[in-house]
Amino acid sequence: MKNPGLLLDAALAVSLSVIISSCGTDFKQPYSDTTTAGRVTISTDETIESLSKAEHQTFEGLYQYADINLRSGSETECFNDLLNDTSKVIIVSRQMLPHEEAVFKKRQLYPVTTKIAVDALALVLHPESNDSLLTLSQLKKILSGEITDWKQINPASSGKINFVFDRNGSSTVRYLKDSILGEKGFSENCFAAQGNPAVLDYVNANKGAIGIIGVSWISDSDDKESVKFRNKVKIAWISSKENPAWPDDYFQPYQAYIALEQYPLRRNIYMINREGRAGLGTGFVSFVAGDKGQRIIRLTGLLPATMPVRIIQH
Repeated sequence: MKNPGLLLDAALAVSLSVIISSCGTDFKQPYSDTTTAGRVTISTDETIESLSKAEHQTFEGLYQYADINLRSGSETECFNDLLNDTSKVIIVSRQMLPHEEAVFKKRQLYPVTTKIAVDALALVLHPESNDSLLTLSQLKKILSGEITDWKQINPASSGKINFVFDRNGSSTVRYLKDSILGEKGFSENCFAAQGNPAVLDYVNANKGAIGIIGVSWISDSDDKESVKFRNKVKIAWISSKENPAWPDDYFQPYQAYIALEQYPLRRNIYMINREGRAGLGTGFVSFVAGDKGQRIIRLTGLLPATMPVRIIQH
């Protein structure tokens, strides 16, 4: 008679081998994603959400096993997501600050920053506004409270100026502080509207208002949502000159004027990747920075970091 203990050991060995085989690569490898498959969370600055969505949708359309959870929020929220590992990649309009780099270095992590585009901030006005020409000097005085009425800009106009931005902690607010206001604080006429669409709605409903948004929300002429937003407002022309003498001294946030650095409210867009390996986040960054991703940026009205070459065959 055979030993029953040996039979039981043999049965357990067979069962374990079946379980291990059924686990596949997940049992043997520490990561379940690759550069084109798996799941990853990526956070995007809300001011460039429409651009991030276009890249996200195209990438998932090309790679059916890729599942990107795209989170939209303020710049502050994006960097918090990166620091606490909620997101492996963030899409933002500034690079990491020294104290942020120090946090990662302490953990022996070295996030990679990739410039993907040059963006612009657009000043938007009520559709019936007669005063669409503004200088950077006037913008600074509006933000600081030195200018509070349209008649201070144009004697033929009148009405209180309310300046509205997307939300506290946003990249828009930081840009205005760093690049326009300097040490001065915002006046009481400046307030948050809780998002770029809310800025557009407020300006559309208030004739004296000025709003500031990421230009990608209104620059894509092939996107129905972008066209709908664009039709709600009038886009201001901005001059960096103190006393512009000609209409040609003013510019709108069109791609050509961004490329020629004639439109003054410009900023770079970056993807910051903390993954540290060839995962799905890294694959998405490579896609956006590559030829296909850069062409999508060009079509949305922003300036790609590397302009795609157009080849014409005769």
